[in-house]
Amino acid sequence: MPRISLTPPQTLLNRIGAWYSRRTYGKVLDPGLAVGHNSRVLIAYVKLERGAARWNRLDPALKHLAVMASAARINCSWCMDFGQWTAGPLGLPLDKVAQVPQWRDHPDAFTELERRVMAYAEAMSETEPAVDDESFAALVDRLGEPAVVELTAVVALENFRSRMNSAFGLTSQGFSDACAVPAR
Repeated sequence: MPRISLTPPQTLLNRIGAWYSRRTYGKVLDPGLAVGHNSRVLIAYVKLERGAARWNRLDPALKHLAVMASAARINCSWCMDFGQWTAGPLGLPLDKVAQVPQWRDHPDAFTELERRVMAYAEAMSETEPAVDDESFAALVDRLGEPAVVELTAVVALENFRSRMNSAFGLTSQGFSDACAVPAR
């Protein structure tokens, strides 16, 4: 049960947001409803998400795996649910995405680079980030600095999303059948 009401004030901004959400995702996203209680936060959040959607220096599949690994580490079932649903258009097999929470137990399912990216995302998502110089340098060598900057930013953004959703008490919204975060 959410800790915050999912019925924000019916302002013009919230009505436009609900219309856009329904048109784009088929339903109004719970995080948007939660943030809709504060119009300035909502506007800043939408600007950030729209800007991040235009980042293109990192392979979209790697970006998605990093986001999913971060969401799983933080234990955000809403983000895992949504991430399962958004994996399809990227061409990521759902069985592979479902293994992200326990990716270390399925080494053959992921490439060496994918494992490095997910390890980095998890290390960044620790309460005290645990990124080490060697792992960072290996990613820069493989991806280049612009892509590593984008990877770092997208994981930080997912930390923002996941921690906010978790604090609000948001859980899966039914975007996928296999949305619960498996135990680590």
